[in-house]
Amino acid sequence: MTRPWLWLVWLLSGTSLAAGWQDALPNAQVVGSGEFRMYGFRIYTARMWSTAKPLQTDKPFALELTYHRSISREDLVDASIDEIKRTSGSQVSAAQLVIWREQMQRAFVDVQEGTRIIGVNLPGQEARFYVGDKLHQVVRDPAFAKAFFDIWLNADSRNSNLREQLLGTAAP
Repeated sequence: MTRPWLWLVWLLSGTSLAAGWQDALPNAQVVGSGEFRMYGFRIYTARMWSTAKPLQTDKPFALELTYHRSISREDLVDASIDEIKRTSGSQVSAAQLVIWREQMQRAFVDVQEGTRIIGVNLPGQEARFYVGDKLHQVVRDPAFAKAFFDIWLNADSRNSNLREQLLGTAAP
């Protein structure tokens, strides 16, 4: 005999497990978007989500990347570490980079054309990584979250045009 309260628990747990990244950012809207290209090839399309326009980095936001190429998790991690080193300089120790590499190995996946990854930044708390709408990994390290999202948002970002588009400050 099935107890009615078990069904309620099942329904509620199913709802919370299916909750997507939007639950962390209710009422978020697209602040800006653009494409990242390398050697003329489209690598990914990026969209920045927030409740503030232009983006305020001290408020929660989400960066959505939709890939147009297959890229291994290892290559994504290596590229992220290289960019964190470049944008952070001596602010990040070698020991931190080792820990962050391990965290990114757990947070990232091999991507194929059409794979959508959303990184949610909850400033002062953590970074959450979703594959599609499913939570994949949480990194509870505010310093990592800042360094990671600075790949796109730092004034020394590799692609200043994409940065301005994502911040919502690009000229129309």
